[in-house]
Amino acid sequence: MASSSVSTVGAAGAAGARQLLSDYFELTKPKVQTLLLLTTVATMEVAGSPPVSKIALTCLGGYLSAGGAGAVNHYFDRDIDALMARTASRPVPAGRIAPRSALAFGLALATLSFVLMSLTINVLAASLALGGFVGYVGVYTLWLKRRTPQNIVIGGAAGAMPPLVGWAAARGSLSWTALYLFAIVFYWTPPHFWALSLLMKDEYAKASIPMMPVARGEHETRRQILLYTLLLYAISQLPFCAEAFGGIYLAASMVLGLGFIAGALWLYRRADRRSALRLYLYSLVYLALLFGAMVADVKL
Repeated sequence: MASSSVSTVGAAGAAGARQLLSDYFELTKPKVQTLLLLTTVATMEVAGSPPVSKIALTCLGGYLSAGGAGAVNHYFDRDIDALMARTASRPVPAGRIAPRSALAFGLALATLSFVLMSLTINVLAASLALGGFVGYVGVYTLWLKRRTPQNIVIGGAAGAMPPLVGWAAARGSLSWTALYLFAIVFYWTPPHFWALSLLMKDEYAKASIPMMPVARGEHETRRQILLYTLLLYAISQLPFCAEAFGGIYLAASMVLGLGFIAGALWLYRRADRRSALRLYLYSLVYLALLFGAMVADVKL
């Protein structure tokens, strides 16, 4: 009987430890990081095919920095997260992780990222990754998110940092090509996020977050999505015009871009949730395939 009790306690302890590790992992927003890491790796391959070890260290440093920003975001947004069904079960608002623990964890990850990348990659890449952390926490989370519907436009610069980090890690410097890739992700962010915000409008309204559909209405949001998609198409042609890429990239950027424009136009005309969801999902595929086309263009 005693051994059975010990086994039960041990199993419960192991389950609790797994849950705790899972919760801390969730603080780093791993789903959001997938595309960030993809654009980092693709940019490094475009910049010069560095060793796998350097790519791995850059991805680790980038994950730590972005994950730290995510954890600190969990700390500051715990009040509004508790109000929205989509986020109420997150570790901090649900009470599974103490707010100060989340904050300390996030700051520790950001510090570790800077130290790791400074020692193993270079200071420029480390500084750019830290700039992404500061931008997401300081500019987007603390300054813009609760104040203006333009929050995702300006704050989106933080999410566009991975191409700069990847290029700096591979080359030790920046170039116009790196800036073009930064601009592509920067202009991709508003239509991508606003398509999602159309689906989450009621929750944002409940939490008094002035996302575009809440502050300006759904019609204006759809119009802005279409306008930014057109801008994105134009920006995506710059690397070809600057002779950074050739025909493979040009064909991919045109086909993918026209598909994005068609989806945005369809959403503008139909104005339904299904069209918003389809555009949001397409935006994920768009960015992944576009950066994949960059690598294919350089390697083939």
